[in-house]
Amino acid sequence: LVLLKILSSRVTYMYFPSYSSQYFNIQQLMDLSKKVFGKRLFERLMKMTFYGQFVAGEDHNSIKPLIHKNQAFGVGSVLDYSVEEDLTQEEAEKKEMDSCVSEAEKESPGVDHREKKYKAHRQFGDRRGGVVSARTYFYADEAKCDAQMETFLNCIKASGGASVDGFSAVKMTALGRPQFLLQFSEVLVKWRRFFNLLAAQQGKSGMDALEQKLELEQLKESLTKLGVGNKDDIENWFTGEKLGSSGTIDLLDWNSLINDRTKISNLLVIPNVENGQLEPLLRKFTVEEEKQMKRMLQRVDVLAKHAVDNGVRLMVDAEQTYFQPAISRLTLEMQRIFNREKPIIFNTYQCYLKEAYDNVSVDVELSRREGWYFGAKLVRGAYMYQERSRAEEIGYEDPINPDYEATNRMYHKCLEFVLEEIDHNRKANVMVASHNEDTVKFTLGKMNEMGLSPTEKKVYFGQLLGMCDQISFPLGQAGFPVYKYVPYGPVNEVIPYLSRRALENRGFMKGSQRERSLLWKELKRRLLNGQILYKPVY
Repeated sequence: LVLLKILSSRVTYMYFPSYSSQYFNIQQLMDLSKKVFGKRLFERLMKMTFYGQFVAGEDHNSIKPLIHKNQAFGVGSVLDYSVEEDLTQEEAEKKEMDSCVSEAEKESPGVDHREKKYKAHRQFGDRRGGVVSARTYFYADEAKCDAQMETFLNCIKASGGASVDGFSAVKMTALGRPQFLLQFSEVLVKWRRFFNLLAAQQGKSGMDALEQKLELEQLKESLTKLGVGNKDDIENWFTGEKLGSSGTIDLLDWNSLINDRTKISNLLVIPNVENGQLEPLLRKFTVEEEKQMKRMLQRVDVLAKHAVDNGVRLMVDAEQTYFQPAISRLTLEMQRIFNREKPIIFNTYQCYLKEAYDNVSVDVELSRREGWYFGAKLVRGAYMYQERSRAEEIGYEDPINPDYEATNRMYHKCLEFVLEEIDHNRKANVMVASHNEDTVKFTLGKMNEMGLSPTEKKVYFGQLLGMCDQISFPLGQAGFPVYKYVPYGPVNEVIPYLSRRALENRGFMKGSQRERSLLWKELKRRLLNGQILYKPVY
């Protein structure tokens, strides 16, 4: 097994060293191998090498031995059913354009108040491009979304049956038409931008998100002058029991103004500063589009309830920045409902984003005010190459931090903020999802400084299956809550996911080189000690 792990990591490193290698070339290579070896021999070879290194098994029964073995060493699981549709680039682009453009836009392109960042662009329609270690879903129809929800339900059930306090991972783009995520994201961003404009008028620009507190009376005057509403309407907006009672309005108060309404499409209105009106983002929504939006929310609700019933925590994965504001807001709404007694729903924060700290701090503050359990997974991010090239080509600000060091600083800043919240209020929880040894050491040092015991299970660690075992297993054996992201699914149906896993970047592969050298060292030790057939007891 040690030798096979060395060989499969070697194959990955030699042939697929960076993102410059093309996903479809690898896919063709695997297709060719299947033809040469035949389906059965190909599957067997994959299970002995690449598939066996990164995937736990074909179904929820076959993965149990690995889950139980990991548990024996103190390592838990985040189950992730990693089957993807095997689409050509053309097919993926067509599906994306069909599902991200509304009927109103098709009838009158360019008429509505849309920003180019939050519109679909064919050249970036295949969201798999430049993305490794993340599943990608494309919308086909509502029946397909229902089927994918059932898959997630089965995954939650398998997680509950296979381990105690397990996690199950879900993606919002699998649960509904992405058009809604695009539109709702744009609305949330524009309202926040409007808040920043009003803050600038009061001389409070350039502050951290939570430090911007608008004087209520000045705010009312500004809104009246802009003509966003008449005086009585504006007065009614701020008559809530707590809203504005301190004489100021902060971003959380502002966000609460985007309230639930009878029709979801009524949420999709934006302030137009030029003419002072609240305008719909689109001129009209079809009845079917309205139903599709509601169905997405219903599927999310079903999954959350199922997680509660099965004693499983739900990890909502992060996605592209043009979807993420809506994904985070929907996850936040689930947390407000289901995290009342313990952390069930976890949101994912990508720390390579310039706005990561603001997002984390605002959400932590909301959980503190409302008294529910904050749950976060911190990652560096999986979409950097795609996000950067999209921003440059389409023409909007690059959302990514300028360099790796800036991302590291952002990660540690967000992490330190959550750890301090845990120290002051034991209702916060965080998963440090990182293969970076310095980040793990940083976390352990902070926990030690703050007296945060691993037995409290407030700070978790997470790594991908098949990667960085030299981090995961020592942590688990030392009593820290540590989890492996465990992909599973039939060999041939997981191949699209595995093909992109081969496209790891050079920086990540440096970690693989270190792991490989440790594996060689262990192999030599076993040979010298006559333990060639050595099997650890667990």
